[in-house]
Amino acid sequence: MSNTYYRDEPVSPSLDRAPACPFDPAPEVTALRAEQPIARLAAPEGSPGVWLVTGYGLVRQILADPRFSSRYETHYYPQMGGYLPPAPAGDLTGMDAPQHTRFRKLLAGKFTVRRMNLLTERVTEITRERLDAMERQGPPADLVEVFAQPIPALMICELLGVPYEDREQFQTATRTLSDAVEPEAQYTAFIELGDYLRTLALAKRANPTDDLLSDLATAGDLTDEELGGVAAFLLGAGLDTTANMLALGTFALLRDPAQLAALRDDPGLAAGAVEELLRHLSIAAMGMRGVLEDVELGDRQLKAGDTVIIALNAANRDPAKFSDPDVLDLRRSATGHLAFGHGVHQCLGQQLARVEMRVAFPALLTRFPTLRLAVPAEEVPLRTDPSQIYGVRNLPVTWDRG
Repeated sequence: MSNTYYRDEPVSPSLDRAPACPFDPAPEVTALRAEQPIARLAAPEGSPGVWLVTGYGLVRQILADPRFSSRYETHYYPQMGGYLPPAPAGDLTGMDAPQHTRFRKLLAGKFTVRRMNLLTERVTEITRERLDAMERQGPPADLVEVFAQPIPALMICELLGVPYEDREQFQTATRTLSDAVEPEAQYTAFIELGDYLRTLALAKRANPTDDLLSDLATAGDLTDEELGGVAAFLLGAGLDTTANMLALGTFALLRDPAQLAALRDDPGLAAGAVEELLRHLSIAAMGMRGVLEDVELGDRQLKAGDTVIIALNAANRDPAKFSDPDVLDLRRSATGHLAFGHGVHQCLGQQLARVEMRVAFPALLTRFPTLRLAVPAEEVPLRTDPSQIYGVRNLPVTWDRG
């Protein structure tokens, strides 16, 4: 067995991606996966241990082990010099059992494969409407604004039962939340959306309609604060992630003409193509877990109070799990990827995200078979803040008019 697990020198890897390889994990993180799949990170003297885990097997083990906590207050953040504050009400990502179990049970039946597949017709309609609008506008266009962001935003409106008269205002706020560069603008949009969703949730209690938020308002035992929090959680979990997968996935395909042509010419590849794009891009690149008790991980001894940072993007490129992992191959079986996490916190809305992408990617490429970048690839602005879902800020594209 390699003795590289035993190195004690703290490391400070850069999380910056190589400019020429915007779809790949940071080179220093990838190098650590080969040399030290679990490595101690440099932290101020006296701090709890902070570890970076990059190997597929180790990441999967952590995600399935209840000794590694999702509660934010167990996550030590060296830049803050302390632990994070607890999750707001309704934020499932920051909970452990039994609180997480309670919320998960309320929501799980709303996101079954069968129920999400029933939404395929509506996803298809929304996608067609966005493609029609894109065609009327004509080239060039920002694919984020006209296509990638509106599709999941409108589907969230459908799920939560946002009234039609409010949807334009709702989409404007979600665009600001996703795209604004200035933190003040993002914060304002966040407060606006949170207030709106809390008001909407209370309205659903009084006058339920046929939507998920009404189901939760009338069938569960959620307080008003929890109900509004769950609505905000569903918005955050289902909007930014899918929007960035649609935009960054299209960017990746435009940079790989052979793979683009394969999907364009054979829409039947869509289901497998989506899994491979999820694996290859891993837009939720990093996660955190708090160590609740002394535990052996790999060949390292972790102490209660330590924090583990899990590099999902590096794990999904681990050659121990996937052959030629840095190659985008839409015909690959990407079964077992960790883009949606693993274990009890695996993404609840993953089936809806799959439906949206399986419809949207082939529809876009079929409608616009000459789709291409309208600017050099190196000029496409990327979202480089490690705290954000990875993606593009905008994606200028053009095509030949029919």
